[in-house]
Amino acid sequence: MSLVLRNLQRVVPIRRVPLRRKIELVRRVLGVQKFDLGVICVDNKTIQHINRIYREKNVPTDVLSFPFHENLKAGEIPQPDCPDDCNLGDIFLGVEYILQQCKAEEDYYDILTVTATHGLCHLLGFTHDTESAWQKMFQKEKQVLEELNRHMGTRLQPLSKGLF
Repeated sequence: MSLVLRNLQRVVPIRRVPLRRKIELVRRVLGVQKFDLGVICVDNKTIQHINRIYREKNVPTDVLSFPFHENLKAGEIPQPDCPDDCNLGDIFLGVEYILQQCKAEEDYYDILTVTATHGLCHLLGFTHDTESAWQKMFQKEKQVLEELNRHMGTRLQPLSKGLF
């Protein structure tokens, strides 16, 4: 199915082709390429606004995920009843925030990929609100990123590393 990649900000230049390629690979590794997915790149002001409305946190952040299928168990692949339900949801990437947090030796598109992977894991029911939930999410992110590293020759690490 389709990957819709939208850039709704003008603060950070985004090259969509490399980002799309990497997110498509993440979808393939997770086995969810038959589902629609929206990835929306936004600035600090927009991600802060969304974060305030949905999480009651009035600060910018790196990623917010809005699953189409709620109440999935961690790692569960949705089982849609009809083609209209072949949707994972939307991921908002706070690209300005991500760039500000990016270390000099890090590749910005690699960090976007790691952050999108984290967001996709949330769409598949993974959370990190308890240590045991975090362990599951960390292991899934690690597995996906290790597969990406084999394909791309990178050394990507999970976003949730060291959370607990």
